[in-house]
Amino acid sequence: MVTIPASLRRLVIQRAENRCEYCGLSQLGQAATFHIDHVIPVVAGGLTAADNLALACVSCSLRKGARQNVEDSETGETVPIFNPRQQIWKEHFSWNCAEVFGLTATGRATVKALNLNRAIVLAIRAEEELRGRHPPP
Repeated sequence: MVTIPASLRRLVIQRAENRCEYCGLSQLGQAATFHIDHVIPVVAGGLTAADNLALACVSCSLRKGARQNVEDSETGETVPIFNPRQQIWKEHFSWNCAEVFGLTATGRATVKALNLNRAIVLAIRAEEELRGRHPPP
């Protein structure tokens, strides 16, 4: 397990505005502490540096794991999983109320691989919308 210094952890959380950088879920009101994810996994040579770290909810972090590539179900093409350090979320995804839609092969494949529209997260996003915390800015 890689230890992430407290100052680096704070930087990642602040930069992400306390939201999962994959599914957009706010950490506010969640019981589980979000993970600091290595976008490029350590096992693949990813460094513990600000430009390779992202804030991820527990579900996204565990579903992503060490994967770097996923399959787009529409084209069957293997594509890189969404990289929040190199890509812009709104170029790959859009919101339809509580649901996330992939706009690109990377977006579609990431939605499926991380199961971004599972029932529990849809319910959480609906509740977050009532609290003014969804959709993310």
